[in-house]
Amino acid sequence: MDPWIIWLILAAALGVAEIFTLTASLGLLSIAALLTTAVAAVGLPPALQLVVFVIASAAGLAGVRPIALRHIKQPPPKRFGVSALVGKSAYVTREVTGREGRVQIGSEEWSARAYDETLVIPPGATVDVIEIEGATALVYPRE
Repeated sequence: MDPWIIWLILAAALGVAEIFTLTASLGLLSIAALLTTAVAAVGLPPALQLVVFVIASAAGLAGVRPIALRHIKQPPPKRFGVSALVGKSAYVTREVTGREGRVQIGSEEWSARAYDETLVIPPGATVDVIEIEGATALVYPRE
């Protein structure tokens, strides 16, 4: 069997495997095998065919890796609106119970309830915003 047919079969097998795995690495190897098929069809010796396969594989990896890293290392999504308040600290301006209260979050005053309904949080305490329900902050005292 001619060497170029072997490389062509390898390229096809890697291409089919890439369709099922969707990893891109097998696709790069498949392209390298196709390039090696062309070199083998010209009649170059097997050692040179192997060198072409290795160089083409490495070049494909070197070309795709920076693009992949750019997509992997994306900054975390920014939180906007009331979801940005979750996790912030607040200052109790009016006693907070399981039913009512007032806190200051940044420069805004919010209605508040204790996250644990059995707690009573006195004015002047520092709390953490656990959740926002409508226009009410659910808070928990800092320890």
